[in-house]
Amino acid sequence: MKKSNSNFDPNWCSVGRAQCFIGNEWVAPISGATIELKNPSSGEVICNIARGGADDIDRAVDSANAALAREWGRLTAPERGRMMFRLGQLVLENTEQLARLEAIDVGKPLTQARADVLALARYMEFYGGAADKMHGTTIPYLDGYTVYTLREPHGVTGHIIPWNYPMQIIGRSVGAALAMGNATVLKPAEEACLTALAFADLAKQVGFPAGALNVVPGLGAEAGAALSVHPSVRHISFTGSVGVGKLIQSAAAQNVVPVTLELGGKSPQLVFDDADIAAALPFLVDAGIQNAGQTCSASSRILVQRGVYDEVLEKMAQRYSQLRVAPAMDDLDLGPLISARQKEIVESYLAKGADLETAAQGKIEDDVPIGGSYVKPTLFASVSPGHVLAQEEIFGPVQVVIPFSDEDEALAIANGTKYGLVASVWSANGARQMRLAKKLQSGQIFVNNYGAGGGVELPFGGTGLSGHGREKGFEALYGFSTLKTVATLHG
Repeated sequence: MKKSNSNFDPNWCSVGRAQCFIGNEWVAPISGATIELKNPSSGEVICNIARGGADDIDRAVDSANAALAREWGRLTAPERGRMMFRLGQLVLENTEQLARLEAIDVGKPLTQARADVLALARYMEFYGGAADKMHGTTIPYLDGYTVYTLREPHGVTGHIIPWNYPMQIIGRSVGAALAMGNATVLKPAEEACLTALAFADLAKQVGFPAGALNVVPGLGAEAGAALSVHPSVRHISFTGSVGVGKLIQSAAAQNVVPVTLELGGKSPQLVFDDADIAAALPFLVDAGIQNAGQTCSASSRILVQRGVYDEVLEKMAQRYSQLRVAPAMDDLDLGPLISARQKEIVESYLAKGADLETAAQGKIEDDVPIGGSYVKPTLFASVSPGHVLAQEEIFGPVQVVIPFSDEDEALAIANGTKYGLVASVWSANGARQMRLAKKLQSGQIFVNNYGAGGGVELPFGGTGLSGHGREKGFEALYGFSTLKTVATLHG
């Protein structure tokens, strides 16, 4: 194996600084502490980032409140929308720089990182266009009254995002909040925050008023915890693990603050005898191994009717045997996992599958760098629905194939976990499609596809341990606003 440098340019934007972005200024954390940021492809240190704490969160929230009282709070919705459009354009103009940052920071292949840049730009475009379209309503009421409703921003909103899709989640979370006129404080994951910092620089270049967007890197137990419990934060948006989501919801409850939680998943795809197998195959595999399986909506369970089970398993195994794992910049099928710790977690699950039939594995390239967090994508066959690998979120490139006999059994297996984020049905039977779409316990249901191309317009969120609240589309704008009713008695 070889060593490799990170190909990191610290001079592009301000991402090489160990600083927080508060009030449109780059400032050192009050403690002066920093965190080493490592390249998952090699284990090498990329740079140091700020280790922001409670004092820095205080500064950021004060900056956000000041923005609401001054220029940002006085902008009209069309003005906010135009500003977001310009930001989306600037993101596109810097596609290659942002994609390289994301690939180096997260470990995802460069092609996937470029897709994330396009998604971030699309969120800015969508929410820029939606900013002036959140209308109130008039309500017929008693004689002599005129009653109407207003949609208003919460105020300061806190955003705690994970390391797997920083740009996409900034777009769907911070983008929606800004469109509604909130002032935001973003706490990116300490494992991967370079594009969050770059995004702040781009927002300043576009002309966002000071305090509209603030970014405080740091540890979740410090900066994240302080943001969750801050008395001046009026809404919290969190994407991440179930355990941390519970802590954040509990902390926010002290201030009776609404929380949007997008947590884990164990998402199934149901393949019936009458499915178009050729059309399904790319989705069956790619939805499980994208970003090395480190995706909340990853399809980690493949449920296949017995009449086509052998065919589907054979074709999935063929695809798996061709998968190649390499550094992000090599731009192959999969990159590394985010960290050595995540590699340990995934390998522990693979060990728990020692009693299962391994249908196929991908290949780690021979010359991957020393210190990279690589695992082989693995496909397990004939897995019992109750097996730990079919019940728990692994967050790695591991899929299980589960046979079923009929529709009722498929539904029972699909709904047989504590999660409910995404599900997919592959069948030519229209009545079956409708039945299962209604009965599957998931926030998103896809019929004869999986993911619908990402769709920023499509409300996204889960049930059960997958969380509550909705991101993306207009539903996110409802979540980032509060409804006011005005009743005027005029006789």
